[in-house]
Amino acid sequence: MAANLKTDVLVIGGGIAGVTAAYLLKKAGKSVILVERGEIGTGETGHTTAHISYPTDIRLKDLVHKFGRDHAQAVWDAGMAATEQIATNAAEADIECELRRVPGFLFAAADADDDEPERLRKDAELAAELGFDAAYVPEVPLAEVPGIRFANLAKFHPQKYLLGLAKRIPGEGSHLFEHSNVSEFKEEPRHVICNGHTIHYQSVFLATHVPLQGVKNTVSAALLQTKLALYSTYVIGARAPRGSLPEALLWDTADPYLYLRIDRQPDCDYVIIGGADHKTGQEAHTESCYASLEDKLQRYTPQARPDRRWSGQVIETLDGLPYIGPYGEHQFIATGFSGTGMTFGTLGAMMFRDYVLGATNPWQDLLSVERKKLSSTWDYLKENKDYPYYLLKDLFKSSSTDPVSSLPPGEGKLLLCDGKKTAVYRDEDGKVTKLSPTCPHMGCTVGWNASERTWDCPCHGSRFTAQGELMGGPAETGLTPMK
Repeated sequence: MAANLKTDVLVIGGGIAGVTAAYLLKKAGKSVILVERGEIGTGETGHTTAHISYPTDIRLKDLVHKFGRDHAQAVWDAGMAATEQIATNAAEADIECELRRVPGFLFAAADADDDEPERLRKDAELAAELGFDAAYVPEVPLAEVPGIRFANLAKFHPQKYLLGLAKRIPGEGSHLFEHSNVSEFKEEPRHVICNGHTIHYQSVFLATHVPLQGVKNTVSAALLQTKLALYSTYVIGARAPRGSLPEALLWDTADPYLYLRIDRQPDCDYVIIGGADHKTGQEAHTESCYASLEDKLQRYTPQARPDRRWSGQVIETLDGLPYIGPYGEHQFIATGFSGTGMTFGTLGAMMFRDYVLGATNPWQDLLSVERKKLSSTWDYLKENKDYPYYLLKDLFKSSSTDPVSSLPPGEGKLLLCDGKKTAVYRDEDGKVTKLSPTCPHMGCTVGWNASERTWDCPCHGSRFTAQGELMGGPAETGLTPMK
């Protein structure tokens, strides 16, 4: 940005929800400005395994139990509508993003009890009764155990898709700005400060994984964040001989569940396997997560050889459904997508488009941020015990008295420097970075994630680079440098 601007719609966040929303509203005739702190598609959308799936993480029978048959069907219908929207966008914008329709398989976990096959059979029957193309199968490919086959799931290359949409946003009064950080929200008139310049807007979409506070007061923002739980998830990519594996999406019934994606590539079949989820910042030995995935990779696809790995983050809500809707005056959010970020992120964009255009959306009440249907008080307390626990634990936990010189290259550690607890990192060239270990969100102490080389907060899941730069909220600023 090099000047002050005015727009109908401001979108903050360049992931699946934000880019899709900007594209749809530009197509609808609105002026749009999209701002992204980093680069398009490099946040959580860039770390996804990109399952385009209408079955939700929460099992269908549990959806029916919590919300009733009609609402459960509506949630899966929403996933199907989002799948079709992705296909429509890719076709209209002429994007080659490797979009493929494939079957999906839910299969019994390795440690499932003897009743799991019957539960799966009943789930398949229920899905079929509600109009979905689902069938019980006695043996799922690769897993060789009972499961459910779902038709018309899909997969794609998310970054190619987003970049294809993003190219069509600028022009005719619309703009897209990368490396642009929103630092302040102002009311009357509505505007934000971004890279030192002003953007005036009519409506704003906070499409930032964890929503920014925006125009909400601190208490309201904190209350929303108590309804969100951030989990780290791990992924391994592996190559197998071409034609040796079925092209499909698979996931099991465990909690946390294992998920696989098989891609047919010109020179190989590529396996993407993920899982080993845990609350961000609460696993001291993250290498064990990758080790667990390697064991499962060899169990299900022994012919595959790993060649890369990465991690991502998903947000769970109290009742298993995302929060999508108005969040303050002229402000809209979409968050809590669980493991179905491609479909729910797209759905969030569709719902924001309807909100801006004044159209009724069939899912606006069901997914409302203010919906009354919540999980039990016990679930709420269980998900929110981390803040007081880790805050108190950190007060009494001592830092290492080892000298900074003892820290190996590429490692981080909490050390006592000049009498102060300090987050210290030494890079591969020997340069030392010293940071305050206090998370700027609510004051907890971050911990070192050795496998990802990040500082992670165990209370609410904020993540920071080894140099202290913010990777993901709910914190909105990075760690403070120390001398």
